[in-house]
Amino acid sequence: MYHKIVQKIKEFDTIIIHRHSRPDGDALGSQIGLKEAIKATFPRKHVYCVGDMVDRYSFMGEMDNVPNSFYQGALVFVLDCSEEKMICDDRYKLARYIIKIDHHLYKEKYGDLELVDENEISCASIIARFVFSSGLKLSLAGAEALYTGIVTDSGRFRFNCDFRSTYDICSKLFKFPIDVNNIYNNLYIEELETVKLRASLISKFKVDGQIAYLINTQEDVKKYGVSIFNISRGMVGIMGGIKGIDIWANFTEDEDGSVICELRSSKYNINPVATMFGGGGHKLASGATLESLDKVDEVLAELKKVLEKNNE
Repeated sequence: MYHKIVQKIKEFDTIIIHRHSRPDGDALGSQIGLKEAIKATFPRKHVYCVGDMVDRYSFMGEMDNVPNSFYQGALVFVLDCSEEKMICDDRYKLARYIIKIDHHLYKEKYGDLELVDENEISCASIIARFVFSSGLKLSLAGAEALYTGIVTDSGRFRFNCDFRSTYDICSKLFKFPIDVNNIYNNLYIEELETVKLRASLISKFKVDGQIAYLINTQEDVKKYGVSIFNISRGMVGIMGGIKGIDIWANFTEDEDGSVICELRSSKYNINPVATMFGGGGHKLASGATLESLDKVDEVLAELKKVLEKNNE
């Protein structure tokens, strides 16, 4: 598979890299890391990253402004995205050839070539493994981007994975002088407003048996003055690590009335619940977009069924 991907890279002069919308560190790290590897190995090729950005990860690099004409006869990579509806910027369809690289639980086939490994902790680790196994070159910026992707999606190496394999690929990245302190400062040192937000939400979340959950309305988001990413995915973790809480969920209403639903568990597979509501992800970390807050009770009811099934 690696050989086929390298051959396609050699075949095309223009390469455009996409990923899912509302990017996390893994999506951006994979995207920037792959771009840097291709540029370092094939300096004459035109390589671009496209998509929306979030402030938290702005230190990793910038996206490129790509006109529609660049897609004619281009190769497109779509990274860290299990289904087409989540791909940021639908111009990927204009490309001549599409390669999908992902590590989420399989949802659907798209593109002309797929590299999917559900056992990898991150898409960035797949990219890193591809780079080193294929003998591609890499820059310091690329190594730092890939390491950031692995760090964020592994929860700083706390989530279950093949630790030996993961640390092995990180050891290869550390052949570059990665500034770990700078990466961690950018990722985890927070604005005072974010700390106050966390304190407010900690006093607000509800507990129903082994389930903890938060509901944030549009008014809440406006009141706190933060991005919807910060209050949804950024705050779901405040309910984790609590004794007796095995599943936790964060529901955040967007401006259009839809609801960003983030689901997490310390031990149970909650992915089928996310899939039931049109989402997906991993066994212990999944998400979906709900039609409205009216769907929250339905999600909670399904999460209770997960507990009942596992507590029989």
